[in-house]
Amino acid sequence: MPTIVMAKQERPLEPVMKKKAYAFLEKLSEDDTRPGLHIEPIVNAADERVRTGRVDQGYRAVLFKITTADTSTYVFHGIWPHDEAIKIAERTSLRLNPISGIAEIRTIEPAAAAPVAEAEVVPTSEAARAAPPAAAPEPTSPALLPAYGLTVEQLTELGLDEDFVGRAMTVTDEEGVLTLAEAAPAEWQGMALIDLSAGTPVEEVRSKLGLDAEVDTSGSDEERLLRGLQHPAGRLSFAWIEDDEELRRVVEDSDFAAWRIFLHPLQQQFVDRPYRGPAKVTGGAGTGKTVVVLHRARALATRRPTPRVLLTTFTTNLAAALERDMGRLDPEVPLVRGLGELGLRLAGVDAVARSVLVEAGRDIGEAAALVLGADTSDVLQRTGSEAWREAIAAVGPDLPEHLRSPAFMEAEYETVVLPRRVTSAAAYFRAPRRGRGVSLSRGQRAAVWEVVERYRAASRAHGTLDWAEAASVAAAHLDQQAEHGARRPYDHVLVDEGQDLGSTRWQLLRALVAPGEDDLFVAEDSHQRIYGQKITLSHYGIETRGRSRRLTLNYRTTQQNLRWAMGVLDGADYSDLEGETEKHDDYRSARSGPVPRVLPCSSLSEELDEAAELVRAWTSEADVVPETVAVLVRDRFQRDRVVNGLAERGVEVRAVDRESIRAGRPVVMTMHRAKGTEFARVLLFEVREGAVPAGLKEYDASEADLQDAMLRERSLLYVAATRARDVLAVSWSGERSSLLKDG
Repeated sequence: MPTIVMAKQERPLEPVMKKKAYAFLEKLSEDDTRPGLHIEPIVNAADERVRTGRVDQGYRAVLFKITTADTSTYVFHGIWPHDEAIKIAERTSLRLNPISGIAEIRTIEPAAAAPVAEAEVVPTSEAARAAPPAAAPEPTSPALLPAYGLTVEQLTELGLDEDFVGRAMTVTDEEGVLTLAEAAPAEWQGMALIDLSAGTPVEEVRSKLGLDAEVDTSGSDEERLLRGLQHPAGRLSFAWIEDDEELRRVVEDSDFAAWRIFLHPLQQQFVDRPYRGPAKVTGGAGTGKTVVVLHRARALATRRPTPRVLLTTFTTNLAAALERDMGRLDPEVPLVRGLGELGLRLAGVDAVARSVLVEAGRDIGEAAALVLGADTSDVLQRTGSEAWREAIAAVGPDLPEHLRSPAFMEAEYETVVLPRRVTSAAAYFRAPRRGRGVSLSRGQRAAVWEVVERYRAASRAHGTLDWAEAASVAAAHLDQQAEHGARRPYDHVLVDEGQDLGSTRWQLLRALVAPGEDDLFVAEDSHQRIYGQKITLSHYGIETRGRSRRLTLNYRTTQQNLRWAMGVLDGADYSDLEGETEKHDDYRSARSGPVPRVLPCSSLSEELDEAAELVRAWTSEADVVPETVAVLVRDRFQRDRVVNGLAERGVEVRAVDRESIRAGRPVVMTMHRAKGTEFARVLLFEVREGAVPAGLKEYDASEADLQDAMLRERSLLYVAATRARDVLAVSWSGERSSLLKDG
């Protein structure tokens, strides 16, 4: 039975053609001699391996057949109308880059076309010559690559084509880099150019793309070509299909270049590498952290014998998105719902905490006493949102005015009291408060502790815990059970969007899995922290130093949109989950697009008029699906006002809260809800002072809390802007947000 390898498609197939493509490839994978397939060579083709096959009466597939003693492998290049397919087949070649050993599909000018029998003998400068390059204009500013001390020889030694390198050496700005990278003779060469033009050292580029290993020249030409298709950088462009179900998923996906099919070699390293302890991947929005987590979870969950694997995150919506995407990645992965069951569980961290509490039953009392100072088994109901305000009011004037803030009390409780399992005033007086931003006298600590006791007493009376308490009690219970010889619930725990988790959730995650190989794997981006307080993992027994790497290439957002979003972060200091300074000036995109559009308005009515006109124009474009258009706002009140305002102007949109995005209409959602989503076109609405950032008066009790709240506001706007894949617009009425850069 032939093996199918899918080459990345430049354009998605129409829905009707997808069904025909699947039927054709399914038959081909079963028996390539079927008469109805009409697999035929092309006379005088540039590559003797090229074949065409009949998909229907008007369309043919272009393929390359690689034959060895044991197997036949077909590389599927694409489907075109009959005559166009023949012309493409005549001048297209599947060749092996003689320097890097990577398989590449090239277009050859008819005059240069000749049968190719040996993959390795074609010079790289000839392999990419689809058309004579236009003469490069005289540069008006210094070229990027020479400015970094790079030479033509260094780049051609990587395996980059000479013609491509020649043009690259004249590029002077990032727009030119992206334009040239999109026309690169092979995708890995474009990726290398993007990295090199940003100042990445040649040796680091070698390592990231898997080019530092010696090229294996053993075996026949066909065997070497097969190895070239399997090269880590080759996997950017070629996907090996293992069975009919995977074939169906690849063909029927809306984008052949989907995240779940083609991985960057650095992403693949994170997926495959074993770690002797906790490990961490960081990176900006759109760099593929979630992709890595999903693929790694799949790899771990499909080991034999089946392990117990947990993939978790902070919010319910993101957990649901992870489960949906895992189904797209591989519906055969064994998914489970219960705590510690064999297989993969996908759930929010608070749902996992509840599972621990439910399973513990009345035995939870000892852990509750350790954390809260009182034995209780009433742990399944959650404390109301007004509880801190009521506790502050109950203490009265004994609490200084500048500390009468629910935000301050909640932060103090979750970062100082709960992680240290403080249960008495004496213990609180001794507890370190580093980083809290306001010093407390002994008398002030006594008043704060009285608020904590009032809060806990009210919770006991109502039989409730708050979310942070529930995680802390669950962690204490698991630790106590382990001390008595019980097995931890999981063999592997993976965490997405780790920056949003607070102290007690990390205590729980550490308690869910025993220290050891591949115990914890964390994906995080401090620039996207829109919940909770800043923490350091090592304080909770999770040490990732030496097992942490960054992803810097954005696959989602255009460079223009990314640059705008990064401008929101300028001037602010971010640190990662190990307390290390997190920079963002090296993030870059592999895509280019229009400059974000700004729409200053004199009134809310005018802003709604502009929004209606913009959404109407976007949805009238032929290639735009309505639900890929989004209007993002700061809160639910604004969301509902925008939905009603657009409806009054004849534009029907759909408000999205907890439910999934449905087809048929553009969507309006809060910036918080938009996390984990992406859209083709995004309007950020009412980005004015007083709305973004929102009022921060409640954080005035602590300078550290105030600064941290402002960081979260910047992060929220950054998250919202990076939801835009292709087009971004920003509007406001009145005074523009202070978070926006001038110009």
